[in-house]
Amino acid sequence: MNIAVFGATGFSGRVVVEKALKLHDVVALVRNPTAVGHRHERLKIVEGNVLDRQTVADVLTGCDAVIQCLGIGGKGTGKPTTFLSDATKIIVEEMQAQKIKRLIVMSNVGAGNSIAFVPWFFSRIIVPHFMKWLQMVIDDKNRMEPIVMNSGLDWTIVRCPKITDKQATGNINATLDGRGLKLSITVEDTAEFIVQQLVDDAFNKQAPSISN
Repeated sequence: MNIAVFGATGFSGRVVVEKALKLHDVVALVRNPTAVGHRHERLKIVEGNVLDRQTVADVLTGCDAVIQCLGIGGKGTGKPTTFLSDATKIIVEEMQAQKIKRLIVMSNVGAGNSIAFVPWFFSRIIVPHFMKWLQMVIDDKNRMEPIVMNSGLDWTIVRCPKITDKQATGNINATLDGRGLKLSITVEDTAEFIVQQLVDDAFNKQAPSISN
């Protein structure tokens, strides 16, 4: 399977690429090719901007599925952003044009109806007053998710809590109703779940929240 990955140099994206390469050919669109920490015979690196429609179209040519794990770079500027929703709109429209159906997108616990899974003190006090940068991200994810859900594609939105730089546990809880959801998940387990969705349709057209 040929996979396009957007966000391949991010904290989670790097691990997603590593795991995808075990089974698939990968083309990664990156702004800075030197930020790609490894080379592989099945990895094609394309330098460019995800907001450039023609570049996205070129990257998608010949692909069977897409993983979008874009971020804003740490905490970003702390100001409102539309980067994730703008980029996703371009990706979705170019997938539709090329009749590529499978799309896996990273999102956050707290986006969409998963806001109900977040403790009220965190969502109403901590985030708005002490983690405003995260609120800006979630606001853009709330613009992004409907673009995916209304696309007509075979999509899965993977909502993640805090992602930690720890070894895989192999214990991944995926929930649609918040039951058993914890506060964190390792980056290894996150990537494992995302890549698994390429060949598993159990969460097709659904938005599971995952944790360890």
